[in-house]
Amino acid sequence: MRILLIYIGVLFIFFFSSALLAQEKPEQSNPWPEITQTAKPWTRWWWMGNAVDETNLSNLLDTYHEAGLGGVEIAPIYGAKGYEDRYIDFLSEDWLSMLDFTVNKAHSLGMGVDMTQGTGWPFGGPQVNVENAATRMVIQDYEKENGLKLATPILFQKKKENQPDAKLIAVMAYDENKHAKEITEYVDADGKLTWDEAGDWKIKAIFLDKTGQMVKRAAPGGVGFTLDHFSKSAVDTYNSHFQKAFSGKDFGFRAFYNDSFEVYGADFTPNFFEEFEKRRGYDLKEYLPYLESEANLDIVRRVKSDYRETINDLLLNNFTRNWTDWAHSQSKLTKNQAHGSPGNLLDLYAAVDITECETFGSSYFPIPGLRRDSADIRNVDPDPVMLKFASSAAHLTGKNLVSLETFTWLGEHFKSSFAQMKPEVEQAFLAGVNHIFYHGVTYSPEDVSYPGWLFYASLNLTQQNSLWPHFKGFNDYIARSQAILQAGKADNELLIYWPVYDVWAEPKGRMEMITVHAVDEWLHPTEFYKQSKKLMDAGYSLDFISDDMISKSKVKNGIINTSPENSAQVLIIPETEFMPMQTFRNILKLAEDGANVIFQSKPKTIPGLYSDQNSNEDIFNQLWEAIGFKDGNSKVGKGQLFLSHDLTKTLEYLGVYRETLVDSGLGFIRRKTDNGASYFLVNHSAETISQSLILNSRASSAVLLDPLTGKSGTIPVVSKPEGTEVKLHLKSGESIFLRTYEDSTGMAMPSWADYSNPINSTDISADWTLDFDQGQPTIPSSQTLEKLASWTDQGDAAADDFSGQATYTSEFDFRKNEGKHYMLTIDKVYESAKIWINGSYAGNMWSIPYQLDVSEFLQDGKNTIKIEVANLMANSIRYLDRNGIEWRNYHEINFVNIDYKPFDASKWKTMPSGLDGNIEILEFD
Repeated sequence: MRILLIYIGVLFIFFFSSALLAQEKPEQSNPWPEITQTAKPWTRWWWMGNAVDETNLSNLLDTYHEAGLGGVEIAPIYGAKGYEDRYIDFLSEDWLSMLDFTVNKAHSLGMGVDMTQGTGWPFGGPQVNVENAATRMVIQDYEKENGLKLATPILFQKKKENQPDAKLIAVMAYDENKHAKEITEYVDADGKLTWDEAGDWKIKAIFLDKTGQMVKRAAPGGVGFTLDHFSKSAVDTYNSHFQKAFSGKDFGFRAFYNDSFEVYGADFTPNFFEEFEKRRGYDLKEYLPYLESEANLDIVRRVKSDYRETINDLLLNNFTRNWTDWAHSQSKLTKNQAHGSPGNLLDLYAAVDITECETFGSSYFPIPGLRRDSADIRNVDPDPVMLKFASSAAHLTGKNLVSLETFTWLGEHFKSSFAQMKPEVEQAFLAGVNHIFYHGVTYSPEDVSYPGWLFYASLNLTQQNSLWPHFKGFNDYIARSQAILQAGKADNELLIYWPVYDVWAEPKGRMEMITVHAVDEWLHPTEFYKQSKKLMDAGYSLDFISDDMISKSKVKNGIINTSPENSAQVLIIPETEFMPMQTFRNILKLAEDGANVIFQSKPKTIPGLYSDQNSNEDIFNQLWEAIGFKDGNSKVGKGQLFLSHDLTKTLEYLGVYRETLVDSGLGFIRRKTDNGASYFLVNHSAETISQSLILNSRASSAVLLDPLTGKSGTIPVVSKPEGTEVKLHLKSGESIFLRTYEDSTGMAMPSWADYSNPINSTDISADWTLDFDQGQPTIPSSQTLEKLASWTDQGDAAADDFSGQATYTSEFDFRKNEGKHYMLTIDKVYESAKIWINGSYAGNMWSIPYQLDVSEFLQDGKNTIKIEVANLMANSIRYLDRNGIEWRNYHEINFVNIDYKPFDASKWKTMPSGLDGNIEILEFD
């Protein structure tokens, strides 16, 4: 009996202790979110000539799926010469059958499909008649002297022989003081003016003309006029064409897509003057001399602002919102690029389901070893601040996905590497992007010889690309990153007002196209940009907010809510010349409800040309004076207003603190989670960053997640009065996710290795065998290497011309110590490497720094290593051009280089290929 009691007691102690241990040690969990369809990168998919068939569609989608793509965006364009018999007209029964097959096949693979609503760009096609085509206002000038009849008939002056006559809308007469009279009724059908009032008069005849722009890069069945985006009836007619084509069947693609505006010269629509007067309160025709002037005069700026605001209203309501409402009626989403248009980017982005921005060209990063040849890049400097218009609109309207047309003209064709792509896409992630679309992939059938069909402005990442067999590694990196960046909510503490009326008041030109290529004109000189950039560089997280978004914002417990998904602590009004009266009243209402608002300075005036301008100015000034700032501070209702040019000082006073981790050189973006926060941390500086950092987020535990490898591990955290202290080690070019937890969840995971100080190294650089596996144009002979170096420029012409994959193999003796971590490092990889150790796949290297933890694959004693390297297409393309082998023969623009001149690679130098420098295994505690 006693033994039995002892046994029961031991069991009781055992189970009780186990229960306590279970309470003390959280259950292990996977810190990585699920990799969904939208987390994977998608790609624009050019259908050249719509020359598609089920066999190739099926095979290509299988290939894309295996490479890690999550979806395709169908974009029909011009075709390849010699294949006209395969062309299919856009929206024909055969084309719709191919669309249906594509969607069903994609869905069977777990992939998504979007489609451009038209062919090429912008919206347009054969269904757009002259009446609904893009429209411009043409003003012809005449002078009538006192007592003399107008000698020249008022008739439209054609610029081209085949140009149709424009419609005369109105004729206006202006005296020497620019006082206006409408005299349209005095012009007969032959253009004769019978009006003869005394005095000298300037006569302006206003014609409604068509721009004549046709759809760019149109596919068969898609050739036609560009749409009048400002006309609701034109847009409705355009949408109804698609509705009719799709009637009777629900094609299960996700979204319609609209590219950047690029409607050149379109600045008018048939009912524009009526819409203008209804919205702005006066007849624009009476002020045409000011609309045409470029003088820096107050009245010129006000008239132009009113004109541009009206254009914005028509684009926003008649096209963007109207289009989205129609798409929803078809059970489809809309994805839109607002940039390049003459409207308020924030409101245009906010009117669609998925906002899409664009990177164009190449950025400079001071990462040692990162190739950036000036001859291979466009003369542009992408600004990530531009991307924040799209992400801000998504955040402030509660939409999770922020899309990006990625790598447009990143570099010259066939010379772009994964290593160059990585910091570009990370820069976009830091700006709030989380739904990558490559620009892009071209449909190319199996029977088309190397290099297949290619699009003239593409990154040319097709299945024929020598990098394609390694593409999945890059795509997995994007997918892991986006899985985290799509989880949780945006966590930005500041809202920065964008004074669009300042942009619209620019005296030069008639239209103000807000493009990615003109940021030096409309963005960079402004205090809005300077203060936003300064705050971001200082470590604050922010979104941009429009007048309309301010009007829809609410305040709860001092927090400004623009949607249930977004909140901020402070609204900042940068130095602003023009602010609408209603916006000012809305800001005051937010303060009364409890918001904190900082004005950098008093807005100078209200925009537009009002008949009661002076009285409105007086009211505005009275409201401002009533604030009663004392020492730059005023209590208003439940909130506070501040007048401060030193924004950071005022933010500190309010207890809104920056992330000091930026002082180390790291870039970051932060998202809220249910149990903490997720930080994406990037080292784009030239130096290694290895130090303790303070996070604003309070945390009891933290985990590092490496999107390159999928590995994760817990790191120590120390609670400090100012936040949470962590220690990080990131080499130049590295990035990492840091997930904080308010509880001990992160402690249940294995520890993250400390890679800051190697204690030993093993050099395995000597004695390698190099075998060329597959590629173009021929397979070179195998090589035995005493020392690693690029396989080009070694006297082997076949190796110089080769683009494909080659394998390095070697053996080495190694002393493995238990409990240590081992990092394989390679000085240079041209351009991507897959590594096997002792027959097991260990991972891949394609970005700087070229390193990989191989601890679990090494063994004590003899080891084998195999490294498969994929190089660029450039060398084989050079071979084709040097030997006069035709590979580009397309309708329309054919194939051009980065400067839009005929492409010719024959004079290119060979691009280095393979491995170069030392290969070492570093040992860490």
